[in-house]
Parts: sequence; C-alpha cells; structure tokens
Amino acid sequence: MHILLTRHLEDSKDLIQKFKSNGFKVSNLPLLEISKVNYNVLKLYNFNAIIFTSSNSIRFLDIKGIDKNILCFCVGSSTEKTARLNGFQQVYAADGNVRNLKELVQQNLSSRDNKILYVSGEVVSYPLDKELISEGYNVERLINYCAKHKENLDLSFLKSLKNNIPDLVYVYSENSAKSFLNLIKKYELVDYWMNTNLMCIGEKTSSVLNVIKWKKIFLFNPGEEEFLLYKI
Repeated sequence: MHILLTRHLEDSKDLIQKFKSNGFKVSNLPLLEISKVNYNVLKLYNFNAIIFTSSNSIRFLDIKGIDKNILCFCVGSSTEKTARLNGFQQVYAADGNVRNLKELVQQNLSSRDNKILYVSGEVVSYPLDKELISEGYNVERLINYCAKHKENLDLSFLKSLKNNIPDLVYVYSENSAKSFLNLIKKYELVDYWMNTNLMCIGEKTSSVLNVIKWKKIFLFNPGEEEFLLYKI
C-alpha cells in the first residue's frame, strides 16, 4: 500500500515511521510553505494562558520569556507534543477541532481577571479569539507565521507519483486542499485518482476536492490516521 502524507515533514515523521514499520510505502508532499512573520515583542508575563492552534505557532514563537508553567491550550495531540518538547508543563489538548478547543479553554479557565495570548498563522478557519472575546475573555492574538500554497512539484517526484499513484492521501486543512487541487490541475493529474481513497479533516477540506473522482472519501480527526486503515 502506498500512502501520501501532505503535512510538513516535521509534523509527519512519527506517522511516516509508524506506517513504514507496518510495511507501507510512504511519500511526503507538504502542500503549504510555512514562513515566519515578524511580530512586535510582547510582555509575555502579562498573560495567564496561551493558546496554540498548530505546531508552527510554537516553532515560530520566541519562548525564552514565557513561564513554562503557564496554562497552555493546544488544538490537538501533535501540537501538544510540540508544546511539551518546548518545555510547557501545564498542557491541555483538544481533539484537533478548534471549536472543541474553545470549550476546553472555557472548562479550565475563568474569563474573570485572566488574559490569554492566542498564537496563530495569518489564515484561520475559525475565529477563536473573537469567539472567546464574545464570551467575556480578554484575548490578544499574535500572528507569527504564514502559509503559502505550494506552486510547483519536483519533476522526479511527479514522475514517481505518476508511476505509483497512492492508495491513500491524507489532507489536513481546507487551505491544503486548495493547494493540492491547484497542483492536480496544473500538472494534469485530474484523472489519476479513481483508485485512491482520500482522507480529509472536516467537510470543508473534502468539499474542495470533491471535484476530483476518488475511490472513496473519509473524514477523520488528527490522531486517527492509523485507525482509518481498518475502514477501507
């Protein structure tokens, strides 16, 4: 079985290792190019809690001045792992859904006399800061990275892909799906996926790629990648 993962290698390496240990061929095609955004230095000691909605928001944050015992809320297990590797001690993780992350914050932190730092990329699928503010929370958003669509494929990768089309493709966001669709059209790959199962996080992601004919489309939450193998 050939599996294509489409997140950044840093976020995929554990899963690649697991799949390869089970005898699967694994390819990696990051669909978004991530880069740092310069931001104004904040007085980090003014905050009682911090929210991360991706591992990238941690990687591009200067954490030297942050108390590692601060309450830390993460969108999912992958982001939680990155937070713990960077020294955060009090980490709470949702199931990969930002709406559930909002509920997690509300369950563990009062809106009274608390100030939250929300660290994210430029483009978000859900206005978490605005939603929490509407519930009475004091939230400051810090944008520290941006994600651009991948515009070109390495020709050797393209040749390899055409010769061995994946049996499964995992796509992790609506933005990634748009990037993937652009590449499929640009390199005339529209008719190559009839025997491929598409795995998407959320209906917004799958709806972007519905214009392509897939064998079947599955929805999943982060951390369920291995479990999905038993559904096909």
